[in-house]
Amino acid sequence: MSLLTPSIRPSAVARLNPISKLGAAIVVSLALLLSIDWVSALVALALEGVLLYWCGLSARQFWLRTSTLWIAAPFAGLTTVLYGRDSGAVLLTIGFVTVTDGSVQLGLAIALRVLAIGLPGIVLLATTDPTDLADGLAQVLRLPARFVLGGLAGLRLVGMFIEDWRFLSLARRARGVGDGGGPIGALRRFFGPAFALLVISVRRGSKLATAMEARGFGTAPRTWARASAIGAGDAVMLGLGLGIAGIAIAVAVWAGTWHFVLS
Repeated sequence: MSLLTPSIRPSAVARLNPISKLGAAIVVSLALLLSIDWVSALVALALEGVLLYWCGLSARQFWLRTSTLWIAAPFAGLTTVLYGRDSGAVLLTIGFVTVTDGSVQLGLAIALRVLAIGLPGIVLLATTDPTDLADGLAQVLRLPARFVLGGLAGLRLVGMFIEDWRFLSLARRARGVGDGGGPIGALRRFFGPAFALLVISVRRGSKLATAMEARGFGTAPRTWARASAIGAGDAVMLGLGLGIAGIAIAVAVWAGTWHFVLS
């Protein structure tokens, strides 16, 4: 079962060690953060689009899980275009808002970067089982078992939090709480269940921590039921991450758009 849904069909990427997928995503993200130009982001996004086809997500699953990102990226780019640093020829002036060649290119680069960094993370997360991720963190990266098991327990509760939110909203609607129109009613409908969910989460977390302490989690050296190791497929995944990062930077340097962010 993946972090987001149990209906992901098996794929070559889903069978890889989560650490290799995490490493590939981090390599690409770091490469894109070294420069804010649209060419490297576009090249990385195009190469990622080819590889994401093999992740096992159907078209519907892909668009549902990445819909927020497709909405956020244009807004981030538009905000940068309107209020970013001005440079080059002035294209539009409305009051205190000035749009220039430089701000348009910067806005395009920001929007493409949001997609190029966010899409692999979301898709790879959807094809990763929480237990496999915990096994990799503990056995491959040698992270403390107490930290790993605590994180695994928290990930397992995400689905419960979603169900709690839905039931709280239905219960409040059945009692007629926060049904008033306008912005005040919308705030009540949000903050009421949010506070109740916070209280439930704290109580549930405390009980879970007590239960885990009572069963000896993190108090002694642990053994693991399933072995987690890096294989040839994982090496290929890491190589693909390095290849995407290298090609994106090389094309941007060749096009003359790559500039180190700290220079």
